[in-house]
Amino acid sequence: MDISNVRALVTGGASGMGRTFVEQLRAAGAQVHTCDVSEDALKDVAEATGCSFTVCDVSDEDAVARLFAEAEAAMGHVDVLVNNAGILRDGLLLKKDRETGELKALSTDKWRKVLDVNLTGPFLCMRAFAMQAVEKNLDHAVAIQMSSVSRAGNMGQSNYSAAKAALAADTVVWAKELGRYNVRVAAIAPGFIATPMVASMKPEVLAKVVKPVPLGRLGEPEEIWQAVKFIVECDYFNGRVLEVDGGLRI
Repeated sequence: MDISNVRALVTGGASGMGRTFVEQLRAAGAQVHTCDVSEDALKDVAEATGCSFTVCDVSDEDAVARLFAEAEAAMGHVDVLVNNAGILRDGLLLKKDRETGELKALSTDKWRKVLDVNLTGPFLCMRAFAMQAVEKNLDHAVAIQMSSVSRAGNMGQSNYSAAKAALAADTVVWAKELGRYNVRVAAIAPGFIATPMVASMKPEVLAKVVKPVPLGRLGEPEEIWQAVKFIVECDYFNGRVLEVDGGLRI
Protein backbone atom coordinates (compact mmCIF):
# COMPACT_ATOMS: atom_id res chain seq x y z
CA MET A 1 0.00 0.00 0.00
CA ASP A 2 1.14 3.52 -0.73
CA ILE A 3 1.27 5.05 2.73
CA SER A 4 0.67 8.55 1.40
CA ASN A 5 -2.79 7.44 0.23
CA VAL A 6 -3.73 5.62 3.43
CA ARG A 7 -6.83 6.43 5.46
CA ALA A 8 -5.90 5.19 8.91
CA LEU A 9 -7.67 4.76 12.20
CA VAL A 10 -5.35 4.66 15.22
CA THR A 11 -6.85 3.74 18.57
CA GLY A 12 -5.24 5.14 21.69
CA GLY A 13 -3.68 7.90 19.62
CA ALA A 14 -3.54 10.71 22.16
CA SER A 15 -0.28 9.72 23.83
CA GLY A 16 2.65 7.32 23.82
CA MET A 17 3.20 5.12 20.78
CA GLY A 18 -0.27 5.92 19.46
CA ARG A 19 0.52 9.60 19.18
CA THR A 20 3.76 8.78 17.37
CA PHE A 21 1.81 6.66 14.89
CA VAL A 22 -0.62 9.52 14.26
CA GLU A 23 2.20 12.02 13.80
CA GLN A 24 4.20 9.82 11.46
CA LEU A 25 1.20 8.80 9.35
CA ARG A 26 0.23 12.44 8.93
CA ALA A 27 3.82 13.37 8.06
CA ALA A 28 3.76 10.67 5.37
CA GLY A 29 0.64 12.23 3.85
CA ALA A 30 -1.98 9.82 5.18
CA GLN A 31 -5.40 10.83 6.43
CA VAL A 32 -5.82 9.87 10.07
CA HIS A 33 -8.70 9.53 12.50
CA THR A 34 -7.85 8.63 16.08
CA CYS A 35 -9.56 7.94 19.37
CA ASP A 36 -8.81 7.92 23.07
CA VAL A 37 -10.65 8.42 26.34
CA SER A 38 -9.22 11.91 27.00
CA GLU A 39 -10.88 14.67 24.98
CA ASP A 40 -8.29 17.25 26.01
CA ALA A 41 -5.41 15.03 24.86
CA LEU A 42 -7.21 14.31 21.59
CA LYS A 43 -7.72 18.02 20.95
CA ASP A 44 -4.00 18.54 21.48
CA VAL A 45 -2.94 15.86 19.00
CA ALA A 46 -5.56 17.06 16.50
CA GLU A 47 -4.25 20.62 16.72
CA ALA A 48 -0.69 19.41 16.26
CA THR A 49 -1.33 17.03 13.35
CA GLY A 50 -4.62 17.97 11.70
CA CYS A 51 -6.17 14.56 12.35
CA SER A 52 -9.84 14.05 13.16
CA PHE A 53 -10.87 12.25 16.34
CA THR A 54 -13.56 10.60 18.44
CA VAL A 55 -13.64 10.27 22.21
CA CYS A 56 -14.05 6.53 22.66
CA ASP A 57 -13.63 3.69 25.13
CA VAL A 58 -12.82 0.81 22.80
CA SER A 59 -14.29 -1.73 25.22
CA ASP A 60 -17.76 -0.18 24.67
CA GLU A 61 -19.51 -1.74 21.66
CA ASP A 62 -21.76 1.26 20.98
CA ALA A 63 -18.80 3.64 21.28
CA VAL A 64 -16.83 1.60 18.72
CA ALA A 65 -19.77 1.71 16.30
CA ARG A 66 -19.83 5.50 16.68
CA LEU A 67 -16.05 5.64 16.22
CA PHE A 68 -16.19 3.91 12.86
CA ALA A 69 -19.17 5.94 11.72
CA GLU A 70 -17.31 9.16 12.51
CA ALA A 71 -14.09 7.89 10.92
CA GLU A 72 -15.95 7.05 7.72
CA ALA A 73 -17.69 10.42 7.76
CA ALA A 74 -14.32 12.15 8.09
CA MET A 75 -12.32 10.08 5.58
CA GLY A 76 -14.76 8.11 3.41
CA HIS A 77 -13.45 4.74 4.57
CA VAL A 78 -10.72 3.17 6.70
CA ASP A 79 -8.12 1.01 4.97
CA VAL A 80 -5.59 0.81 7.81
CA LEU A 81 -6.47 0.02 11.42
CA VAL A 82 -3.86 0.26 14.15
CA ASN A 83 -5.31 -1.41 17.24
CA ASN A 84 -3.07 0.36 19.73
CA ALA A 85 -5.28 1.29 22.70
CA GLY A 86 -4.36 -0.53 25.89
CA ILE A 87 -4.00 -0.26 29.65
CA LEU A 88 -1.99 -1.81 32.48
CA ARG A 89 -3.32 -3.03 35.80
CA ASP A 90 -0.35 -5.10 36.96
CA GLY A 91 -0.28 -7.31 40.03
CA LEU A 92 0.84 -10.73 41.19
CA LEU A 93 -1.79 -13.44 41.19
CA LEU A 94 -1.08 -13.82 44.90
CA LYS A 95 1.16 -11.82 47.22
CA LYS A 96 1.99 -12.46 50.85
CA ASP A 97 2.78 -9.53 53.13
CA ARG A 98 6.23 -10.11 54.62
CA GLU A 99 5.31 -8.59 57.96
CA THR A 100 1.72 -9.64 58.55
CA GLY A 101 1.50 -12.75 56.42
CA GLU A 102 -1.71 -11.41 54.88
CA LEU A 103 -2.50 -12.73 51.42
CA LYS A 104 -3.56 -10.33 48.70
CA ALA A 105 -4.84 -11.59 45.34
CA LEU A 106 -5.13 -9.96 41.94
CA SER A 107 -8.61 -8.49 41.84
CA THR A 108 -11.25 -9.62 39.39
CA ASP A 109 -11.79 -5.98 38.49
CA LYS A 110 -8.15 -5.58 37.39
CA TRP A 111 -8.38 -8.80 35.40
CA ARG A 112 -11.58 -7.86 33.61
CA LYS A 113 -10.63 -4.25 32.88
CA VAL A 114 -7.41 -5.21 31.12
CA LEU A 115 -9.13 -7.97 29.13
CA ASP A 116 -11.96 -5.58 28.22
CA VAL A 117 -9.68 -2.86 26.86
CA ASN A 118 -6.75 -4.91 25.55
CA LEU A 119 -8.62 -7.83 23.98
CA THR A 120 -12.34 -7.12 23.64
CA GLY A 121 -11.51 -3.62 22.40
CA PRO A 122 -9.34 -4.83 19.51
CA PHE A 123 -11.94 -7.49 18.70
CA LEU A 124 -14.71 -4.88 18.46
CA CYS A 125 -12.57 -2.59 16.32
CA MET A 126 -11.38 -5.46 14.13
CA ARG A 127 -14.94 -6.65 13.55
CA ALA A 128 -16.11 -3.16 12.57
CA PHE A 129 -13.07 -2.67 10.34
CA ALA A 130 -13.57 -5.99 8.55
CA MET A 131 -17.28 -5.35 8.02
CA GLN A 132 -16.58 -1.96 6.48
CA ALA A 133 -13.72 -3.23 4.28
CA VAL A 134 -15.80 -6.08 2.86
CA GLU A 135 -18.95 -3.99 2.42
CA LYS A 136 -16.98 -1.36 0.52
CA ASN A 137 -15.05 -4.02 -1.42
CA LEU A 138 -11.71 -2.35 -0.73
CA ASP A 139 -8.81 -3.48 -2.92
CA HIS A 140 -6.38 -3.38 0.00
CA ALA A 141 -6.87 -3.16 3.73
CA VAL A 142 -4.65 -4.04 6.67
CA ALA A 143 -5.18 -4.22 10.42
CA ILE A 144 -2.25 -4.10 12.81
CA GLN A 145 -2.71 -5.49 16.30
CA MET A 146 -0.41 -4.24 19.06
CA SER A 147 0.66 -7.34 20.97
CA SER A 148 3.66 -7.38 23.33
CA VAL A 149 6.78 -9.27 24.34
CA SER A 150 4.75 -10.00 27.49
CA ARG A 151 2.58 -12.42 25.50
CA ALA A 152 5.18 -15.05 26.41
CA GLY A 153 4.22 -14.65 30.08
CA ASN A 154 5.56 -11.82 32.22
CA MET A 155 5.54 -12.01 36.01
CA GLY A 156 2.97 -9.67 37.53
CA GLN A 157 1.00 -9.44 34.30
CA SER A 158 -1.48 -12.32 34.28
CA ASN A 159 -4.13 -10.11 32.71
CA TYR A 160 -1.91 -8.22 30.26
CA SER A 161 -0.01 -11.35 29.13
CA ALA A 162 -3.28 -13.21 28.55
CA ALA A 163 -4.70 -10.40 26.44
CA LYS A 164 -1.56 -9.94 24.35
CA ALA A 165 -1.13 -13.68 23.77
CA ALA A 166 -4.75 -13.98 22.68
CA LEU A 167 -4.36 -11.01 20.36
CA ALA A 168 -1.35 -12.64 18.71
CA ALA A 169 -3.36 -15.83 18.21
CA ASP A 170 -6.34 -13.93 16.82
CA THR A 171 -4.02 -12.23 14.34
CA VAL A 172 -3.46 -15.65 12.76
CA VAL A 173 -7.16 -16.53 12.89
CA TRP A 174 -8.29 -13.25 11.32
CA ALA A 175 -5.60 -13.37 8.62
CA LYS A 176 -6.84 -16.83 7.58
CA GLU A 177 -10.47 -15.76 7.61
CA LEU A 178 -10.13 -12.40 5.85
CA GLY A 179 -7.46 -12.99 3.21
CA ARG A 180 -10.14 -13.91 0.67
CA TYR A 181 -11.48 -10.35 1.01
CA ASN A 182 -8.07 -8.68 0.45
CA VAL A 183 -7.83 -7.82 4.15
CA ARG A 184 -4.45 -8.47 5.74
CA VAL A 185 -4.01 -8.84 9.50
CA ALA A 186 -0.66 -8.61 11.27
CA ALA A 187 0.70 -7.81 14.71
CA ILE A 188 3.65 -6.11 16.34
CA ALA A 189 5.10 -7.27 19.65
CA PRO A 190 7.07 -4.38 21.14
CA GLY A 191 9.48 -4.84 23.99
CA PHE A 192 9.82 -2.13 26.63
CA ILE A 193 9.38 1.21 24.90
CA ALA A 194 10.22 4.71 26.16
CA THR A 195 6.66 5.97 26.58
CA PRO A 196 5.47 8.37 29.31
CA MET A 197 4.07 5.38 31.22
CA VAL A 198 7.45 3.64 31.29
CA ALA A 199 9.30 6.89 32.00
CA SER A 200 7.19 7.34 35.14
CA MET A 201 8.69 4.20 36.70
CA LYS A 202 11.00 4.52 39.68
CA PRO A 203 14.66 4.58 38.55
CA GLU A 204 15.45 1.30 40.31
CA VAL A 205 12.47 -0.43 38.66
CA LEU A 206 13.38 0.99 35.25
CA ALA A 207 16.94 -0.30 35.66
CA LYS A 208 15.59 -3.82 36.25
CA VAL A 209 13.45 -3.53 33.13
CA VAL A 210 16.38 -2.51 30.93
CA LYS A 211 18.96 -4.96 32.33
CA PRO A 212 17.82 -8.11 30.45
CA VAL A 213 17.55 -6.29 27.08
CA PRO A 214 20.60 -7.33 25.00
CA LEU A 215 20.83 -3.85 23.47
CA GLY A 216 20.84 -2.35 26.97
CA ARG A 217 18.17 0.28 26.39
CA LEU A 218 14.48 0.93 25.94
CA GLY A 219 13.05 1.03 22.46
CA GLU A 220 11.82 4.31 21.00
CA PRO A 221 8.24 4.83 19.75
CA GLU A 222 9.68 5.80 16.35
CA GLU A 223 11.22 2.33 16.10
CA ILE A 224 7.81 0.74 16.53
CA TRP A 225 6.49 3.16 13.91
CA GLN A 226 9.03 1.69 11.46
CA ALA A 227 7.38 -1.69 12.02
CA VAL A 228 3.93 -0.19 11.41
CA LYS A 229 5.19 1.40 8.19
CA PHE A 230 6.70 -1.86 6.99
CA ILE A 231 3.48 -3.80 7.55
CA VAL A 232 1.37 -1.17 5.78
CA GLU A 233 3.69 -1.03 2.77
CA CYS A 234 4.49 -4.74 2.40
CA ASP A 235 1.41 -6.27 0.80
CA TYR A 236 2.63 -9.83 1.40
CA PHE A 237 3.11 -9.52 5.15
CA ASN A 238 0.15 -11.29 6.70
CA GLY A 239 -0.78 -13.44 9.68
CA ARG A 240 2.52 -12.89 11.49
CA VAL A 241 3.76 -11.16 14.63
CA LEU A 242 6.68 -8.80 14.06
CA GLU A 243 8.86 -8.69 17.18
CA VAL A 244 10.60 -5.38 17.95
CA ASP A 245 12.10 -5.91 21.38
CA GLY A 246 15.84 -5.35 21.23
CA GLY A 247 16.38 -9.11 21.54
CA LEU A 248 14.60 -9.39 24.89
CA ARG A 249 13.25 -12.79 25.89
CA ILE A 250 10.93 -13.18 28.85
